[in-house]
Amino acid sequence: MFGFGASSAKRTLTPAEVRQMGDAVTLVDVREDSEWASGHIAGAIHIPLGQLRDEMERIPPGKPVVFYCHAGGRSSQAIDIAMAAGLPHDTHMGGGISAWRAQGLPSAG
Repeated sequence: MFGFGASSAKRTLTPAEVRQMGDAVTLVDVREDSEWASGHIAGAIHIPLGQLRDEMERIPPGKPVVFYCHAGGRSSQAIDIAMAAGLPHDTHMGGGISAWRAQGLPSAG
């Protein structure tokens, strides 16, 4: 069951899959402030990876969460942090915002 901790495995979605889900998911951008300022996915919540453990409560409940970063490495780490905190957030966007942009998908900021 996507995003609600059905297993300990990480789930990777493509940018197209994330785009198709729209408001049905909460996007969390775990990049640094300067990366966020250079452009992000509209509607995403910004919590840099280094602050995620302390700011997890900023992620609203009730929807599956999809983490993303620049290329996918930090978003995978974000899953580890969330799962270690006992949260069911097991999904990230493969390729990060780089793949999102390469597919011509819109960004804000």
